[in-house]
Amino acid sequence: MCEGGDVESRRDRFEEVAPGLIEPLRRFLARRTDPATAEDVLAETLLVCWRRVEDLPDEPLPWAYGVARNCLRNAERAARRQERVAARIMAVDPPREAAPEPDGDVRVREALARLRPEDADLLRLWAWEQLEPAEIAVVLGITANAASVRLHRARAKLEDELGKTGRPAGHEESREGRGP
Repeated sequence: MCEGGDVESRRDRFEEVAPGLIEPLRRFLARRTDPATAEDVLAETLLVCWRRVEDLPDEPLPWAYGVARNCLRNAERAARRQERVAARIMAVDPPREAAPEPDGDVRVREALARLRPEDADLLRLWAWEQLEPAEIAVVLGITANAASVRLHRARAKLEDELGKTGRPAGHEESREGRGP
């Protein structure tokens, strides 16, 4: 067991960093899953932060994003297991369709959905969480240089995908040199 002073210093450190983590982590998770799962994963993430308070770096948010990302993956695996069990027990109704979104959001979400999941996640960390490549590197457990290169490539892929959604299918016919 920890001595009284150790518990106090752990508590002090956690109480120092937790208020700055809660809302960014809540937004991070809300963009990736349903509200109930987001709240459950937020609680699990804060629990991990408490348990590993000695491991928290000076700038804890990117580290906490990495923890939240792993906790979300665990929650998604558990949900898939539950779905398989439910499918064995009874026929499951198909999921309801989401409410329509503004055109810009739909185009971006559709373009992100066509990317590799790793590229989409990298872009969300950069655009939605406003992380720099060095911070993204902490979340993903890679080097800052690798994060920078991957971000550059992912942005180019997203730009290509967004360009595809605005173009008509096939080639447009040229009317050059022809009469009216």
